[in-house]
Amino acid sequence: MYSTVVTCWALILVGVLSQQPPSSTASALDYEYFKAKVQPIFLNKRPGHARCVSCHSDATPFRLQPLQKGSTTWNEEESLKNFEAAKRMVVPGSLKSPLLAHPLLQAAGGDFFHSGGKHFNSQDDPEWQAMKAWVLGKTGVE
Repeated sequence: MYSTVVTCWALILVGVLSQQPPSSTASALDYEYFKAKVQPIFLNKRPGHARCVSCHSDATPFRLQPLQKGSTTWNEEESLKNFEAAKRMVVPGSLKSPLLAHPLLQAAGGDFFHSGGKHFNSQDDPEWQAMKAWVLGKTGVE
């Protein structure tokens, strides 16, 4: 069983990495767009689910900064750390990036894994669309 799981993860990783655009696009992930449009998604409460930050500030590969006591958002230093953590979950330009695929319902194009449940039932969800835009290179804040 263990080797089956490892093989499955290896195939997923190869699939994601094979879709990676040339390295020049690695800088395409815009910090200002992330901070204004993507990062707030990690604080939103969805019916039947915990907020992303509830689980992803402790003991997960995608590690967000915990909110300081009494804070409702992150400061600049924490936002930069969140940006770096989120970038590790993205292959710029790839809709197969774990940041997009894990929380998306499998029937809507997501993958099978996300122990926190499927937060987005459709690719039409506005929050999922904001993350997608960032992964695809959206810049600036409107």
